[in-house]
Amino acid sequence: MPAVANYLTMETVLIKTVQLFLSLSILVIIHECGHFFFARLFKVRVEKFYLFFNPWFTLFKFKPRSSETEYGIGWLPLGGYVKIAGMLDESMDKEALAQPPKPWEFRVKPAWQRLCIMVGGVLMNFILAFFIYSMMALAWGEEYLPMKNVKMGYVYNDAALKAGFQNGDIPLTADNVPLEYSDGKTFLSIVAAKEVTVLRNGETVTIHLPPDFKKVVFDPEMILVERFPFVIKEVTGGSPAQKAGLMAGDSIVGVNDTLNLSAYEIQKLLAENKEKEITLDVYRDNQLLSLPIVPNEFGKIGVALKRAEEFYETVRVQYNFFTSIPAGVRIGMNTIKMYLSQFKFIFSKEGAQNLGGFGAIGNLFPSKWHWPSFWQMTALLSVILGVMNLLPIPALDGGHVMFLLYEVITGRKPNEKFMEYAQIAGMIFILGLILYANGNDLFRWLSSK
Repeated sequence: MPAVANYLTMETVLIKTVQLFLSLSILVIIHECGHFFFARLFKVRVEKFYLFFNPWFTLFKFKPRSSETEYGIGWLPLGGYVKIAGMLDESMDKEALAQPPKPWEFRVKPAWQRLCIMVGGVLMNFILAFFIYSMMALAWGEEYLPMKNVKMGYVYNDAALKAGFQNGDIPLTADNVPLEYSDGKTFLSIVAAKEVTVLRNGETVTIHLPPDFKKVVFDPEMILVERFPFVIKEVTGGSPAQKAGLMAGDSIVGVNDTLNLSAYEIQKLLAENKEKEITLDVYRDNQLLSLPIVPNEFGKIGVALKRAEEFYETVRVQYNFFTSIPAGVRIGMNTIKMYLSQFKFIFSKEGAQNLGGFGAIGNLFPSKWHWPSFWQMTALLSVILGVMNLLPIPALDGGHVMFLLYEVITGRKPNEKFMEYAQIAGMIFILGLILYANGNDLFRWLSSK
């Protein structure tokens, strides 16, 4: 659960946008560097190296005197590309392919070399994720919140409550496998399980999950979040909280005289009562106060909260340079496994409805600049970019790899006309997917109004 109940301002939007822009720029450059490196390794000429696409015009470009490559920045921030000589790519430069093959072209190289060039981008994305996780482990270590330490238990969404969970339950095992830490791995283990045991009022209870429980992976509400008090850490100037007289250190314990609520439950009630006057039950200096407040149009009041880790005992592991590298690889591999286990749910009705575009991705970044969070998100996006690019869709790296594997197995190149039509179809599919995902963002934003 987010530790901050954000008061959405133009500053917040700007900070999220800059983080998204910087993160994607890093990922695109590193990805294209992978293609560039292997192309040059096998003496294939790279004609262009661009951050973002540049249909019709270019924002910036230059070509060093001793280089065969033009470097530039396009105006359409949907990715980037390297234009490799003798290859049918997004540029659809069929005229160049109609000329006699040159020794420096992609098409004359052995299939295994062309395969290396195509997987180079994905490889660099995975290496980048491992590197970021390693450096984060070195700089900040790892902090775990053992589930058994969450003494107040967890709050569950409606689907989980319907399946048999109760607020306050502490999950113990999923299909007899112990659940140790409050993290994404535990979440996916519960989603994929047939039965889960929980600690409820001091007793162990087994919950048999229904077959369709896996759909909760697409629920906009988290399946479970830690229960902890709503204690204010900071009040934003000019926010509804400041106008209502809330102060740092205040503990909100209820809404409209419904007491003993957790931070998550209070945030949910605030969202349900946006732009309506409600009464907050506030504990301050051993006194219970009732303060009227009107949450803004987003259901926020403009406060930062203390995190769950500030109420419960955590486990922290520190690493040196040599131990941080295997730790980063381990974290990266676990992230890939978790994403792949969740990825299979995308190809369903619920998955399609919950696809998100740039708005959804940008909203995952924190509202205040926080380097650990920024690099955590960048590493995750690097994993996602790597996995997505391996999909066997023409116009993606995975599509080129699919055709190359066909060539390796059969000893014949696919028909050039077929490749051309497949490339066009792949580009149309990808563009449609981008429009659909961003359309979902727009629809969700309009629905929240």
